[in-house]
Amino acid sequence: MIIAEKLRTENRAEYLLYMWQVEDLLRVWDCDFFRIKAEYLNRFQDLTPEVRERMETWYAELCEMMRAEGKMQHGHLQICLNTQNALEEFHAKLLQSKDFPYYAQMYRKVLPEIVELRSRGDERTKQLSEIGLMLEFLYGIMLLRLRKQPVGNATSAAVKDISALLGTLSDYVKRDDIAATLACEGLN
Repeated sequence: MIIAEKLRTENRAEYLLYMWQVEDLLRVWDCDFFRIKAEYLNRFQDLTPEVRERMETWYAELCEMMRAEGKMQHGHLQICLNTQNALEEFHAKLLQSKDFPYYAQMYRKVLPEIVELRSRGDERTKQLSEIGLMLEFLYGIMLLRLRKQPVGNATSAAVKDISALLGTLSDYVKRDDIAATLACEGLN
């Protein structure tokens, strides 16, 4: 919860990857909050009572959302889909604008990797947006690394390029959010 709150404002792509990991974690315990509390949350001994209560509430609400949205076996929560859709829209906006040549250049560098990922994927993968495809690629690599499985040099290079693009996209989103907040507060 603490990490998710920070990532949601700092880096939307990392936020999504983190939330996907949380979704998978909840699935391990069948979205049973009492098991999650006993087997996972109780490991965090150094939390204040207020933070512990917020964390427990957050996980309980996520479990309920997983059940309500039918995501207990697979798929992503609507809050994640909304975040991903916003990233996709912003990505398209940046590419359509002539004001972001650095981003367009980064995208052109990553485009062959996107094409390669799409060509190697299954039917579901071929239907993903470019942002969805890149996020799923990074999530898969993260899982491989957690299992201590090797990742080749070409794949590592793709991870670096795709991570840089998504990081830059997240930076632009953050700047846009700050500008919008300032405008709403009349400070811009």
